Amino acid sequence: MNTPLNTKQPPLEAIGLTKRYEDGVLALDNVSFAIEAGQLFAILGGNGAGKTTTINLFLNLLEPTQGEARVCGIPSHKQPLLAKEKVAFVSENVTLYPNFTALQNLDFFARLGNKTDYTADDYHRVLDRVGLEREFHRGKLRDFSKGMRQKCGIAIAILKDAPAILLDEPTAGLDPKAGRDFMKLLEELRSEGKAILMSTHDIFRAREVADVVAIMDKGRMIMQTKAADLAGRDLEAIYMQYMAGHNGDASPSETSYV
Repeated sequence: MNTPLNTKQPPLEAIGLTKRYEDGVLALDNVSFAIEAGQLFAILGGNGAGKTTTINLFLNLLEPTQGEARVCGIPSHKQPLLAKEKVAFVSENVTLYPNFTALQNLDFFARLGNKTDYTADDYHRVLDRVGLEREFHRGKLRDFSKGMRQKCGIAIAILKDAPAILLDEPTAGLDPKAGRDFMKLLEELRSEGKAILMSTHDIFRAREVADVVAIMDKGRMIMQTKAADLAGRDLEAIYMQYMAGHNGDASPSETSYV
């Protein structure tokens, strides 16, 4: 399951991305970043920081006021159908069909994405890979825990085999083991060359798996740095320092790469 990449463009790129709503609220303010193949980019920030807005712009669920969200070089608001072919999405609350089994959900969404050559064995294998026990493969989603539904969601993303993956708070509400297993799976997908954008409140997991860590507040990206440059440093303290500085309470000493 290999998707050819546009090697001339990063799989995910925001260029001066801005979103102002009709009521005047500036949800996103001139945000720019690029995520290369085989890179996991984690965005930290509180509620209302702009993390979900950023993801929604890549998915063309919102139209940008200015700038572009590009998927493999394709502006998502200009060629939405083509852009969506290149990206998979897993949200905090995975929305699947509760009266379908795990296998039926995988088959439905695979066919919806024009993936018609998968067999039942393929579906079993990908559910095995994401850690869903075999006894639940034929179980209905209405009886699943949140962690089990998340596993089905990431299985669907794997089957889509898109070069880019968007994750909106994927570990929220998961127990420690489920969260750890999810992070290990993301590391595998990154090693396969996927470009991954993950919004999260989880500072510690972000530090464990990310190649680049960014902090957003009030629609602006106020820090962006390689995770390797944070080695031996207290990311939580850096986060609090940045947030305080951005609110005018202090001047952060950390260098911003934005």
